Amino acid sequence: MLQQHIARWGLWVLVIMASLVGSCKESRGTAPSPNSLVSAIAHPASASAPSKTPPVGVSAPVSAPVSAPVSAPASASALPPLPSSSVSSDAATNLCPQDMVFVEGDYCSLVDQTCLVFAKDQEGRVVDSICLRFEKPSKCNSTGRWHLRYCMDRYEYPNQVGEKPLVLVDYREAKKMCAAKGRRLCTPAEFNFACEGEDILPYTTGFARDSSKCNIDKEWRKRSRDMLPYDECMKNKLCAKQLAQLDQRHAIGERKTCVSPFGIYDLNGNVNEWVHVPWSKSPFRGGIKGGWWGPVRNRCRPIVTSHDEKYTGYEVGFRCCKDPEGAPPSVSVEDDGAPKPTH
Repeated sequence: MLQQHIARWGLWVLVIMASLVGSCKESRGTAPSPNSLVSAIAHPASASAPSKTPPVGVSAPVSAPVSAPVSAPASASALPPLPSSSVSSDAATNLCPQDMVFVEGDYCSLVDQTCLVFAKDQEGRVVDSICLRFEKPSKCNSTGRWHLRYCMDRYEYPNQVGEKPLVLVDYREAKKMCAAKGRRLCTPAEFNFACEGEDILPYTTGFARDSSKCNIDKEWRKRSRDMLPYDECMKNKLCAKQLAQLDQRHAIGERKTCVSPFGIYDLNGNVNEWVHVPWSKSPFRGGIKGGWWGPVRNRCRPIVTSHDEKYTGYEVGFRCCKDPEGAPPSVSVEDDGAPKPTH
C-alpha cells in the first residue's frame, strides 16, 4: 500500500511540474506607455488586415510582455488529434454538479505554438505578447500525454448567470470560497486543458485572436489608487467609484461565443483567474491565468506567478474545480502548498 501511495505521488509531481514547462511565465518589468499600443486585433479571416479597433494600452495589473514560443526543431511533428472522451453525456452529468462541466482527456505538458502574425504599436514595432494568428496545428513535444479527469465550474465565480464575476479577491479568499462549496482552485494543467482541449488551441476559440467572441482588447484605463478587497471596496466611496470607472466585465452568460472545446465559458478574457500552483510555497502558491478584458495575452497557456497571495487586482477573479463524484482525490494539498499522497 505504501509503495502505491509513493508511486501515485511521484506521478502527480511529474504532471504538475510539467504543466508550466510549455507555458509563458511573466516577470516584473517596466510596461510600455499605456498609449503606446494600437489594437491590431483582427477577425480570423483577416488577421493581417488593418485594424478598425481604437487605440488601446497595455496591461497595468500584469507585467511586461514576454516573447512568443520559439518554433520547434524540424524533427518535431504535430501529433494527430486524440479521440474525445468515451464517457456519455448522461454519465458525465452524474460525475459533476449541474453547474460544473466534466473534463476528461489526454493533456500535453510541453507545447510549441508558433505565432504567424503579431500585433504592432503606433510606431510599427512588434508587440510580441499579443499574437493575432498562430500556426496550425500546435505541436506536442512531450514524450507522452497525461490523462486528466476532473470537474470545472462552467462560468467564473460565482458561477451564476446574470451576475458579474467576482473581482478584488486574493488567492486565500478564493481558495476558501471554493472550499465552502466542497471544491478547490484549479491547477495550471487543469486550466490549460479545459481551455485548449486535446487540439492544444492557443486561444479557447481557436488559432486566431477574435475580440468579437471573447471579452478582450477593451481600452486600458489607468488606475489612480490602490484597491481594497471587494466587500471593503463596495463600502468605500472612493474605491467603489474607481472600480466603476475601471470595470469592463460582462455579466456571466452574456457572451455565448467565448466557449472552450469542453463547453466552459470565458476561460480567456473577462477576468483573470486564480489557480493553485501545488509545487510553490507560501506566499506564492497562486498563479493568475486566462487574461482579462484588457489588451493583454488572453491565451490558454500563459501564467503570471509574480503576485503574492494577498494580491487583489480589479481584474482578478477565479473559478473552482473538483474531482469527479465517487473518485478519490488525485492529490491533497496542505497549507505549505506541497502535494501529499492521498490515503
